[in-house]
Amino acid sequence: MNIVNKTIGPDSFCARQLPLRQLEKPCENSVHLWHLDFDQLSNPLNPDNSSASKELSVFQQRATRRFYLRLLLGAYLGLPGKDVRIIRRIKGRPELDLAQSKGELDFSVARSQGRYLIGISSGATIGVDLEIAARRARNPLALARRYFSQGEVTALASLAQEELQRAFVHTWACKEAIVKANGLGIANQLCRFSVDVNPDSPPSVLDMQDDDHEAWTLAIAEPAAGAIAAVA
Repeated sequence: MNIVNKTIGPDSFCARQLPLRQLEKPCENSVHLWHLDFDQLSNPLNPDNSSASKELSVFQQRATRRFYLRLLLGAYLGLPGKDVRIIRRIKGRPELDLAQSKGELDFSVARSQGRYLIGISSGATIGVDLEIAARRARNPLALARRYFSQGEVTALASLAQEELQRAFVHTWACKEAIVKANGLGIANQLCRFSVDVNPDSPPSVLDMQDDDHEAWTLAIAEPAAGAIAAVA
C-alpha cells in the first residue's frame, strides 16, 4: 500500500500462498502490509494441527510468529528464513542486521487476538499497530487522561460514548505505530505528541514535542473486517 492519508480497505489486500520467494521490495514512499490470521494458518510446530492458534503455549505462539516473520523477511532478502538475523535496539525495537539488509529494508510487527501484522518498508523507518475494532476499553477517557496529550483528551471528552470508544481505539493505534517507529517505547512517550482523534478524518500528526510533526505520515488500513491497522 502507498502511504496515503486514507483508509485502505480489505479489498486492497490479496491472499498469498506459501512458499514465498524473491519478493520485490516496496517502492519509495510505499509499504507492504502482511496480515496473518493464525486461525487460517498451519502450525509449523505441529503440521498435523490445522490451526496455528489452537492449543499453543505462549512460547509456541511466539515461535510461530517468529517463524512466519523470518520466512517473510527472507523472501525479501533472498535468504532462507532460518538465516535471517534480527537484532534489538536498547529499547527493544527489532530490526534487521545491517550486514544483511544494508539499510534497505525496515520492518515492524504487531499482534492482536490471533492476528499478526507485519509492515515492510524500503529503508524508511516504519511502525505498525493492530487493533480489533470491537475492543472496548472499560474507561477510555481515564486511559486517555493517563497516557494521551491534553489536546487529545479534550477532543475525546467531547464525544458520546460510542463515538468515544471508536475514536479511542483509532487514536491508540496511531500513537502506538508512531512510538514503534521511533523506537523509544510507550513509557512517557504517548503524551509527547498529538494525533487527530477523529477516525473519519485523514489520519495525521498534529504536533510533536521532540520532532517535526510534519515529517511524519500516518495511514490506516483495514486488512480484514473488524481489524484496524495503523502505519507510521
